[in-house]
Amino acid sequence: MARLTHIDETGRARMVDVSDKPVTAREAVAAGLVRMAPETLALALGGGGKKGDVRAVAEIAGVMAAKKTAELIPLCHPLGLSKVAVEVAEAADGAGLAVTARVRTTGQTGVEMEALTAVSVACLTIYDMLKAADKAMTIEAVRLLEKTGGASGDFRRAEP
Repeated sequence: MARLTHIDETGRARMVDVSDKPVTAREAVAAGLVRMAPETLALALGGGGKKGDVRAVAEIAGVMAAKKTAELIPLCHPLGLSKVAVEVAEAADGAGLAVTARVRTTGQTGVEMEALTAVSVACLTIYDMLKAADKAMTIEAVRLLEKTGGASGDFRRAEP
């Protein structure tokens, strides 16, 4: 069984020491979905929300969140991010808004948490901006799609 890197030999939480790890290019892509009623989706896509352009605000919120990940997740390392791109678009099945975040750095640790944080906060922003129209929305399937770089190798989620 794999050992958890954030737990020491005595069972206490710790920040992983990455000082001996090589600096490599790292990238992570995460995604999520805000499922909503068709009328709410039309409102979001039409830009008619009371709080402004839902997609644009959520994309900016996601970028800001990625940059704040180390302040939100206790054992994350603060990283110099070289790219954060968040996209909010209509879900392929028309069920709501799909959020995707791509994060890059060159460093000693990966950016999976930054990508997941970007998606999570973008989804929460969508909910906040549209909740007056649809309190029954759900935030679903926040997940890592892929990551590259680092000693653990590459990962790509097999999705249908």
